[in-house]
Amino acid sequence: MGKFRDAVDAKALRFAVGFPVVLAAAFVYCASLLRPNLPEPVAVRWTDDGGASFAPFATYAVGGALIIVASGWLVLSQAVPVSRPVVMRRVMMGAGLFLSLFLTSVLAAGLVGQTGLSDARESRVDLTVLALGSGAALSLGVIMGFVFKADRQWSPDDDRALELAVAREQDPELAGDTIRLWVHARSSVFVMIAVASLFPAALITIALPWLGALVAALAIIAAAFLCARVKADRSGLRVLVAGVLPVMDVPAAAISAASASDVRAADYGGWGYRNHSGTEAMLVSSGPAVVVRKTDGQRVAVSGGSPASAARLADVLTRVAARAHGGGTPGAAGAGPLS
Repeated sequence: MGKFRDAVDAKALRFAVGFPVVLAAAFVYCASLLRPNLPEPVAVRWTDDGGASFAPFATYAVGGALIIVASGWLVLSQAVPVSRPVVMRRVMMGAGLFLSLFLTSVLAAGLVGQTGLSDARESRVDLTVLALGSGAALSLGVIMGFVFKADRQWSPDDDRALELAVAREQDPELAGDTIRLWVHARSSVFVMIAVASLFPAALITIALPWLGALVAALAIIAAAFLCARVKADRSGLRVLVAGVLPVMDVPAAAISAASASDVRAADYGGWGYRNHSGTEAMLVSSGPAVVVRKTDGQRVAVSGGSPASAARLADVLTRVAARAHGGGTPGAAGAGPLS
């Protein structure tokens, strides 16, 4: 039950469930007020000559109410999950309100057009009611889309942020033992990839669209493998290719030493992720990098961006390794790693 509450917007859920029901009930009540002045049966479909299909009044009223409820629930429910993008939730909330009111206007216009007639075959849809109702429905739908607050007031992310703030308050050194940085190849490399692949792909698309799309996709993947997200904290070192694919996870206790140096990518097998001969590397270019020696004798090399960021990364890894091996300050032992 707790997971369900965290996954939905309670206020939006109450509105999505309750509004169509209240609107349908209001339609049935107002329709009952018109009942003495309506023919029996009433028209449910019209042509240029008037009513063409007919049904009992109760069927029209109850069936219309069910249509309002079902359509409202179907669309408004799309705005309830908090995992959906904010813009999408706003659009679906406005669209659900518009659709519910529009269907009510259509059903009401059909009834008003039959008021005072003895034969439903002579009836027409009341265009005034339809136009006014549709205009109001559209306006209110747009307003709802703008005023609906889809941003969560408090979320699990806020809980984690609070825990982090408390940990930093209790252990001021925690922030200094954390570093996050992006590393990527030089811009000229990405330009070279684009020239060597995307332009030919555009020409290939003329003859074989699928092959051109494949070449372009491979170029994008190749460019993504020349970007990486490097994270270091008290839990150790983690590297994610393109920021999403984890390729390295070195616990702090497994680090023997870390140093910043200028390296040649060719010495480690080339650009990108490499793992051979007891050496694991994620280098996006030659230049500043951090070389980590592990307690099992293996080595890890990671691009460090600039000389300053590489030096800071090596310093953080050295401190967290010493802390993991029992060389840290006693007051910091209880603080957990950042996530």
